[in-house]
Amino acid sequence: MKYIGFFISLMVTLLIAVGLSINLAGLPPLASIFDPFRGFWQNMTSEDRNPMEELDLEGLMAPVQVKYDSNLVPHIFAENEADLFRVQGYVTAIHRLWQMEFQVRAAEGRLSEVVGEIALNHDREMRRKGLGFGAENKLSFLEKTDPETLSLMKAYADGVNAYIRNLSPGDLPIEYKLLDYQPEPWSPFKTLIFLMNMAETLSGDRDLAYSNFRNLFGESWMQQLFPEYPEGTRPVVSKENWGFQREPVTVPQQNYPDSGLVSSVLPDKEPGYGSNNWAVSGSKTESGYAMLANDPHLALNLPSLWYAIQLSTPDYSVKGASLPGALGVIIGFNERIAWGTTNADRDVKDWYKITFKDESRKEYLYNGQWIQSTTRLERIKIKGQQDYLDTVVYTHYGPVVYDRNFLMEGKPTDFALKWTALEGSNEQRTFLRLNQSRDHDDFLEAIASYAAPAQNFAFADIDGNIAMSVQGKFPIKWTGQGKYLMDGSDPDFEWQGWIPQEHQVREFNPDRGFVMSANQHPASENYPYYVFANEFEYFRNRRIQARLSEMQAISTADMMALQLDNFDLHASEILPYMLENLDSSYQTPLNQKWIPPLQSWDFDAGADISAPAIFTSWWRNLQSALFGSWNPDQQPLVYPNKYVLSRLLQQEPSGPWFDDPSTTQQEQSGHWIGKGFERMVEEMEALGTPVDSLTWADYKGTTLAHIIPNLEAFGRKNIPIGGGKNIVNATSDDWGPGWRMVVEMGPEIQAFGIYPGGQSGNPGSRFYDNMIDKWASGDYVKMDLKDSEEEEGLLFKTLFKPE
Repeated sequence: MKYIGFFISLMVTLLIAVGLSINLAGLPPLASIFDPFRGFWQNMTSEDRNPMEELDLEGLMAPVQVKYDSNLVPHIFAENEADLFRVQGYVTAIHRLWQMEFQVRAAEGRLSEVVGEIALNHDREMRRKGLGFGAENKLSFLEKTDPETLSLMKAYADGVNAYIRNLSPGDLPIEYKLLDYQPEPWSPFKTLIFLMNMAETLSGDRDLAYSNFRNLFGESWMQQLFPEYPEGTRPVVSKENWGFQREPVTVPQQNYPDSGLVSSVLPDKEPGYGSNNWAVSGSKTESGYAMLANDPHLALNLPSLWYAIQLSTPDYSVKGASLPGALGVIIGFNERIAWGTTNADRDVKDWYKITFKDESRKEYLYNGQWIQSTTRLERIKIKGQQDYLDTVVYTHYGPVVYDRNFLMEGKPTDFALKWTALEGSNEQRTFLRLNQSRDHDDFLEAIASYAAPAQNFAFADIDGNIAMSVQGKFPIKWTGQGKYLMDGSDPDFEWQGWIPQEHQVREFNPDRGFVMSANQHPASENYPYYVFANEFEYFRNRRIQARLSEMQAISTADMMALQLDNFDLHASEILPYMLENLDSSYQTPLNQKWIPPLQSWDFDAGADISAPAIFTSWWRNLQSALFGSWNPDQQPLVYPNKYVLSRLLQQEPSGPWFDDPSTTQQEQSGHWIGKGFERMVEEMEALGTPVDSLTWADYKGTTLAHIIPNLEAFGRKNIPIGGGKNIVNATSDDWGPGWRMVVEMGPEIQAFGIYPGGQSGNPGSRFYDNMIDKWASGDYVKMDLKDSEEEEGLLFKTLFKPE
């Protein structure tokens, strides 16, 4: 019945409109969609229909066996790595081809080719940020420094392309049919574009918004509202002595350019999101073995970002979560080690104001001289229209993203982007080496080549060792460098080299018996190098640290329970103050009913209670009212994070930032508590849901939308799950733990994993979304390594033979 309903919804979707607001005029002929031989009917089947299959695959050196378990997770057994990754490419393409290619198109700035003009601004943004340029640099870097990794990437691409060649029109993924286009050949360049897209997704910057705020309110407000190391910070790694001296850095006179107010900026990732990972030593576990847990938080979509897989050769066997489009396992474990990652927020994107000599923009001022720029003509193909030509100027810093043609609305203002991800680097090698690492030394060697996006790599092994390494390519900066827009003509604003690998933030077998990260500050304040980011996290990390500190005899069930922890630390620290300081004038008979659920709340943000919804609305409205008073003209600004603002409300209630400029009185923090409450009541009354019927899950509305969000028939709405921003179970409306993994590193490894989706990218498959309900309810799937002889619980198997 479920799939009958799905196809009814699909036909309704087709008859209204498809994808990204495309109207019927932009669709392929409906006759082809309903063609019984190659239309969408061909996508109604699941992948388990052939219990035993043999396929010839060009380029194989030996047979490769693939066994699928009951959740369609492939276990690939090959005699060598070239064959292994060739088959990984083929198998991944079977289930995720459209997703792989569409995500790469989005990153490369080529969506307009398949969805039309609606994607033009997105395509221009991606090209102006230089994602294709960065991938080209990485490809050249691999050609010069690591032909072995490049050859494995080519093998993976050959596997994808073999599948594409074997595709009949009827077997094309349904999205190709709906949008009426064909898949392109895969290549190592596309893998590098995909990895660039991950760097873009996870690298934030607010330089221009910070510049605007400082220009409006001055340095004093900046220092008080945006402390770089707030009191109570719990870093990833804290040391009394780091054991090294900082590389020298020259501190210039910091004269920032007059930028005025920048009226439009590119969107940045919203604070409060991220990931969790930790490892505990055997001294704290029930079994005596080290354990590792990881739950990266990213956009919740269908098909899922992650694809579970096991990869095995005679030398190693690894299992975990892969990213369709990249080689190997990204987060997982082998017979000897386990590892997991979280985003290490660091400011690795800086903006420079460029002074061009004239309108031609062929020369720009640098160190008192005019030097040559280069240009890159970006031809953007638009479905059904003429190509759009965009000229992007490049300086030695990087591309001029903001100029008279983009976001500056004709103004003679040019801002260039310098970003670590645009340089040559070899992230793919890191994961290939991690897959076969056997100890901590191998682990460190593997991550040494990793540049962007910066990550916190957690580690555990079967010998009981645990470790954490904050890894990336980090520029050496003087204090404050890169926080604001900088003068591109002044070489004093250049980066001054790179933090040496031996000076990276690391921790190995700490006395406390655990390591952890949750996107917080990487190091204690005495770390010799300047560290800055706008997105550091202040709640999840403290909750996890507190729980791990007090936990003993930890089991895998305890690790899972901590990943699913719904305790709202922020609410516990600010809500009592808000209730106590709510003026009685707001507590009218109409409003009073919203207070008792908050007074009795134990701060557990479970799915079926009302208090988290009421508190979240109150806090959001408090912030919007306060920040709106600062910024009535809606300029792009940065605002204090909720950790700092909560402390200011309680500790400095008479601070000047709480004075409402629209009145003649001197307001204090209580004024905004009342305003937020008043607006919360208005919002709740507008919802029309009685207090005793209101639930956090309904209010939050966690949704797994298809990558093309207008294809609603291919998504799932209103997932019944608790958690929220800054909560360990950081599940928001469209963002959350896309992969949960717990591994116990004993003689017989015990591993568990789950993600919200399914292995298949085909909406007609029973494996498209079969794990969502388990994920929402907190269940896990057993993910132990399998050997090549194991037959129990198999769904089907495929033998790939040399052609």
